[in-house]
Amino acid sequence: MAPRPGNQQGVVMLEALIGILIFSLGVLALVAMQAVSVSNVSNARYRTEAAFLANEIISEIWVDRGVGYSNVANYAISSGVASYVPAQRWVQKVRTLLPASDTYGPDVAIATPAAGGRQVTVTLRWKAPDAVAPSNHVAVAFISDP
Repeated sequence: MAPRPGNQQGVVMLEALIGILIFSLGVLALVAMQAVSVSNVSNARYRTEAAFLANEIISEIWVDRGVGYSNVANYAISSGVASYVPAQRWVQKVRTLLPASDTYGPDVAIATPAAGGRQVTVTLRWKAPDAVAPSNHVAVAFISDP
């Protein structure tokens, strides 16, 4: 027994709509993937800036350590507050390059290990515009005489 032609009406339209739906979901997934990629690039930029800034202050401390490490303690920074002019300039640079770093403030801690020299710990914190929690970067260096 042959099927009646009236039973097949609208099937092509239904198949076309399902095909369009599947294609639309694929396009939406690609757009979402692109948005995540852009966000990751922004976060990578902030991490790179933080690493550069930490290395910059460590290098400046090493160059300006003074006789008997007399200048090293001047670079101590707590919650973004610095009294030494070069350290103040660096804090201003951090606030310019890292978002919301004025809220979290950079820290530079100076310690004197038993082996001599100085241990410098630089902590940078920032919060990206789309982030829920702040990010941080910690760098530790030992300053000694060459």
